[in-house]
Order: sequence, then C-alpha cells, then structure tokens
Amino acid sequence: MQIPRSEKVNTSSLARLFDNKSESYKLFWFKAILHEVSRGRNEIPFRELIERMIVDAWYMVSEYKLNLGPADTLEKTVLYISEIEDFLPSEKEDVLLDYLRKSDDKQLKKYMKTLSLNVPYRLQAPLMPNPESKVWYKVDAITDYINTQTGMMYSIERHDSLNSRIIIAPVWMEYMQSNLGIIMGWTDYNLILYLQRRNPTVPGISNKIYPPQERKLTAVTGYWKYMIQHQPVKDIYTGELLTTRGLSIDHFIPWSYVASDELWNLIPTVKSVNSSKSNNLPDWQVYFNRLAKTEYDAYLFVEKDTKAKQLFEKCSRENLNSEDIRFKLYQSGQTREHFTSQLEEILLPVYESAKNMGFREWVYKR
Repeated sequence: MQIPRSEKVNTSSLARLFDNKSESYKLFWFKAILHEVSRGRNEIPFRELIERMIVDAWYMVSEYKLNLGPADTLEKTVLYISEIEDFLPSEKEDVLLDYLRKSDDKQLKKYMKTLSLNVPYRLQAPLMPNPESKVWYKVDAITDYINTQTGMMYSIERHDSLNSRIIIAPVWMEYMQSNLGIIMGWTDYNLILYLQRRNPTVPGISNKIYPPQERKLTAVTGYWKYMIQHQPVKDIYTGELLTTRGLSIDHFIPWSYVASDELWNLIPTVKSVNSSKSNNLPDWQVYFNRLAKTEYDAYLFVEKDTKAKQLFEKCSRENLNSEDIRFKLYQSGQTREHFTSQLEEILLPVYESAKNMGFREWVYKR
C-alpha cells in the first residue's frame, strides 16, 4: 500500500516507519498522532497520546482478546485496567478517556511512563541521518539530537515524563492533514499485518482494529421469527419454547472472536440469556447437539415451505458468504446425522481456536 509522495517531506523514509518493530507501540503511537492531527492539534502531550493508545488498544485486547506481543506493555495496561475496573469490553471511548485522565492509580501511571520511554523517540528513526548509537541511551541526548535535525516529523519539548510534548513541524502537519485518510489507511494496513502475525489463527483481524460495528442481523431475525411462528423452536440454552417477543439472535461462537454474522453460527434466544452469555463460549458438550437439532429442524422447514425458502435466500446474501459451506451444509436431502457432522466440522475448529485464545466456556444458570 503506497503513501502519497511529497516534495516537502521525506515520504520514502516515512514509508519505512514500521519496518523495525518487535512490539505494537510505534503503530499505536502514530495512530494517536494522526487522531490529534485530525482535530487540528500540532502540540500534544505524551500523556494524551498514550491515553489514546490505550483506548485504541482496549477493544483489540479486551473485546477481541488479540495478542499485541509477548511482553507488550500496552496489552498489559489494558488487562490491568480491565481487572481493577468494572468496564465493559465494548466500553465507549469517552468513558475510558475520562477514566485515564482522572486516574491516580500508581501501577497505571507506571505502565504509562514505560510507554513513554522509547516510542516517542524511536518512531522517527527512519528520518534520522544515522545517529550514533550512544544517543539512544540518554533521553536528553536523543531529544537534543531530534530537535537539531532538519526534516523531522516533530520536535520534543522535554518536561518530566508524561508531561513532555511533541510539536509537529508545519510541513508535516500540512502533509498529514492533506492526506489523512490515505495515511490512516496505510497505518491500519500495517497494524492488520502486525496483528495477523501475532494472532495467526484468529479470523477477521481487519474487523477488530476499531470498536464493534453494527451487526447485520435484520434478515436473520426475520428468518427466525417466521420459523418460530410456524413451528416449535426451543431455546438451546433454557429448553423453553421461544416466541417472537423479546427475541435475540446469538452468535454461538462470540462475534468478538469470529467478527462475522454467518448463518451457521447464529441461533435464536432471548435477550436476558444473550446478555448472560456475553462473550463466552457455550459449553460444547452441553449445547452443540441442541444447536445442531435446531439448525437441522430449520433446514427441513426451509425445504418444504416456500416463504421460509425465500427468507433463507435473503439471509444467504448477507449471512452466508462461503459457497463451500453452503454446499456442504445446506444442500438438499441431508440426513440429521450428516448435517450434524458437517456443522461440527465447520464449528469445532473455530470453537477450539477461540477457547485457546482465552474465551471462557459458559453454562446458563437461572
């Protein structure tokens, strides 16, 4: 993915910004800078950039359970906050930012100071004309070096730790503002590549770098409502007959892992049960056969009911994106045993992978 060229700033060096990275810090630091640039700010304290880094990482770590690195302080910070505070994995960013601005927690401050030690200086290494290695080991020395070079993205105004600030050079400010969308997309692209390397078995990485988006469940809801109105459908978690009132569509394997709305992973339940289940995995031994029975009964009804068939086809356009799975699972004439076997073959590897990533198993309790 290419970034826009410029005669005023060194874009060839900018393109190498993320070449040397063992952790995620450079990516999140630069994203934080771009966020502030979008607001027209060119002087930004370290603390505010680090707060933005934590918020940007919150959803990836807390909601999606992505691994940012083997000893990543940013990941540790998110996990620490989620342990000591009662925030939702999908908490609103304004709530998180307000907490970070007001918190006087000593361990949190320690983590934030750690995040301020290297990345503000090392991000610009590709823009530097071969500094002596010794300058990297003293903050004052590397700060003085950065502030005396031409062509740097920003200079640094030193204060104590988190109160230091970056001052973005006017030509860089102009360049980033003029090309903000492309540069942000380029940064996200590099972040996706990084996260894919750190999380090789996790699906839908590109859907997990921002807070959860609205899910496409309208067609699926209509499909299951029609089903419930024309034949008995039991809630797989409670065993009770479902009605259309208070109906909720559940991702059997949590959306925060699969990041998709595939029909074979969606099952009707009631809102209170869906809320109780949250981002947990239903116990496989308890619930898989119930899931398979409900899905197979729906499959049989679609085979014989014209309206149900139409609703299924409508769902398939948005919620059935693999032709291979459609052929294996929804072809005509399947026996219950074969359908169940095919569904298990599709679901179980994804289930086990989610379990390995730290998603907890769950059993409904009244």
